[in-house]
Amino acid sequence: MSNYRSSAYEPLTESAAVALAIRLGLFEEKSVLTCREIGDGNLNLVFHIVNQNQKGIIIKQALPYAKVIGESWPLTLDRARIESSALLKQAEVASSYVPKIYYTDETLAITAMEDLSHLQIARAGLIEGRDFPLLGRHIGEFLGKTLFYNSDFALNPQVKKQFVKQFSNPELCKITEDFVFTDPFFDYESNSFEEELRQDAENIWNDGQLKLEAAKLKHKFLTEAETLIHGDLHTGSIFASETETKVIDPEFAYYGPIGFDLGHFFANLLMNAISRDEEKQQVLLNHIETAWTVFEKEFSEAWKNDSLEAYSKVDGYLSFILEKAFEDAIGFAGIEIIRRTIGLAHVADLDSIEPYERKIEAKRRALDLGSKLVKNRQAIKTTGELADYFKQVPVR
Repeated sequence: MSNYRSSAYEPLTESAAVALAIRLGLFEEKSVLTCREIGDGNLNLVFHIVNQNQKGIIIKQALPYAKVIGESWPLTLDRARIESSALLKQAEVASSYVPKIYYTDETLAITAMEDLSHLQIARAGLIEGRDFPLLGRHIGEFLGKTLFYNSDFALNPQVKKQFVKQFSNPELCKITEDFVFTDPFFDYESNSFEEELRQDAENIWNDGQLKLEAAKLKHKFLTEAETLIHGDLHTGSIFASETETKVIDPEFAYYGPIGFDLGHFFANLLMNAISRDEEKQQVLLNHIETAWTVFEKEFSEAWKNDSLEAYSKVDGYLSFILEKAFEDAIGFAGIEIIRRTIGLAHVADLDSIEPYERKIEAKRRALDLGSKLVKNRQAIKTTGELADYFKQVPVR
């Protein structure tokens, strides 16, 4: 992997991306290359470059503004460094679950990486009804390893504090702080929802207990630098197939609560489950159960084999950490479900439901479920109890 610092930033074009790939020697000489800009997100340009044999690479470049809005919403280019650094840290302990990095350039905010086009974005596949049988197991292993080995339990405290500085990510954390933890719980202009959901939204804005618990969860996000987290681990940040899983786009990475990524993954599976007919929901609940079980196993084995913390030998300490992570995950899942339903950024799992009346009912169910998870997270001790909460939320 090569790392460079160019002299000045400029956005790439398709032809410039091809020229860069040739200059870096990422293809054999005399290759015939084609390039398409395929980015469908809000923050980046993504170039897919392939040769005549369909061997490909991805070149991703951060834009200095939110693409969906334009230059009126400036964003730091440093997020490209954070993303590539996070992928490299994750690869140290879970290389099979992240794309390979070939090249980075901090000034141009560029990362060249493995082409994953043989896989499908998990959200799109789940909406189509695919089940990805190893998804829960793979994400559980990925999180068990990456969340343990980037924490105080596996790192010298001074080294870990340097990593906290390296992954300081204030601009993207502010997006989460505002659009995930704050705005959906108040009558703010950034919120977006169907008019039929206005009463449901107002119920959330007027629910003092819910807002108190949301405030506590936001405080955890702001203050608990437990481990290096992905920061935006939804099913749109995962490529998958029947046998393979890759986690992408950790540009929101920073040091935060252990339960955060788990909660976001749980929430996105639950929202897909809400969108499905009842007889097709269990596979999503099974993924949640498997992800937690494998996470718990991987984290516990790493704790027993590699923990540097003297107190890790004290009976009950590991259980305390895991119970806290699970409780936090349930709460963060509830926050994510609410914000994806009435906040700024929605999910296609719910938005693509037809007919319209069924979509509105599904979103009401999502808001009910999200609220219950936030308020009752301390009472939910197992994934089975989480599944019970899901099944008990009324379909009106």
